[in-house]
This record gives sequence, C-alpha cells and structure tokens, in this order.
Amino acid sequence: MRVLLIEDDASVAEYIVKGLRESGYQVEHAADGKTGLVQATTEQYDALIVDRMLPHVDGLTIIQTLRAANDSTPALILSALGEVDDRVKGLKAGGDDYLVKPFAFAELLARIEVMLRRQEAGSAVTRLKVADLEMDLLAHKVSRSGQPFNLQPREYKLLEYLMRHAGQVVTRTMLLENVWDYHFDPQTNVIDVHISRLRQKIDKGFDKPLLNTVRGAGYMLDDSQ
Repeated sequence: MRVLLIEDDASVAEYIVKGLRESGYQVEHAADGKTGLVQATTEQYDALIVDRMLPHVDGLTIIQTLRAANDSTPALILSALGEVDDRVKGLKAGGDDYLVKPFAFAELLARIEVMLRRQEAGSAVTRLKVADLEMDLLAHKVSRSGQPFNLQPREYKLLEYLMRHAGQVVTRTMLLENVWDYHFDPQTNVIDVHISRLRQKIDKGFDKPLLNTVRGAGYMLDDSQ
C-alpha cells in the first residue's frame, strides 16, 4: 500500500514514516502543501495523511482540490485543532477521517486500515441500477432509460447514497451524516431542497416515480410504487 504523508513538522513526519514503513507501507513524504498537492495530483496513492496547517497550501485546500477533480483517494486529516467545528470543517472539505494531535500511532494505523477497507468495499461496485435508473461510478454519469442527467456534486452524492440503499427507508439523520458528513439541526430544510431538485431531474417526465417520501420516516428510492 502506497501512502503520501503531507506534514511540515519534521519530528511528527519522521515518527509517522518510521511507523508506517515498519507496518509494511510504502511511504512518501512532502514537507509543505504545495509540494504535497503536486505529488497527490501527479502520482497514484492508496491513502493520504494530510496535516491541516501547512506552508504555501493548507491541508483542507489540498483535499478540496482533489475532490473537485473527482479524486476519491482516502484522506486522513491531522490537526492540533480538535473542536467540533474544526472536525466538521475537515469532513466537509472532503476528508474521510480526522485525527487530533497528539495521537497514538496505533490509532493512526487503525484509522488508515479502516479507510482502506472502506475504499476497497466501495470500489468493488462500479455501476448502480434501480429499475431504469443507472449510475456509472467510474464515468461519474447518471441516466434513466438512456436519458442522461447533469447532477451537481451534492445531488450526485445524495443519489449515490439512495441507490446504495435502494428499497430501504433512509432517514434525514442518515443523509446528514453520510451525504453532508456532519451533524446539524435535522429540522433544517437543506435535505428537502436537494431531494426536490433531485426528484425533478430523475422522475419528471417518467410514468413511475422512483424517489418517494415516506411520511414521518424519510425517503426511499425504489420502483414498487
């Protein structure tokens, strides 16, 4: 497994690199954000470990840049900032996990292993299908009955989650935690707005609606209605 560590603290970097190599990982180290971003965008890695506060380009910007380019390489954020708002910002930026300094190496290693397992499980599926609605995870394309749709990034992520849980009731809390990656007031209408927009795109003009509201429970994507 090939890991890129982007960390400007030499002692922390040495500690991580030594531990990961002893654990069987191939590790490359970038000492500043600009160098790290170049390496992350030009080389292939199985996982990234990114310090949040870096010279030249900060860690969150690195991850946001990668996600904007549809790079889904698992990224663990390291930071001395451990408040809830700080972790929320890291996850919203596209981080897969957030570890607060100082940390035990055993925990860092365990979190990396979990990220890699999650990535492997997700990469096993390349196409999702519910009735005549199809999502190509590799090409990042969605169509129904052969008709393509242009989805915004959040709409795509929302639909992917619903398709992965097709036939199941998905609650608002589940969507907040897994599509928006953070917790906030479940009474907010952000979900309703996105569901409405998504429904207009995938159901409008078709005889059978696929995206259904389950009153008092949440939403369900299926073709049984």
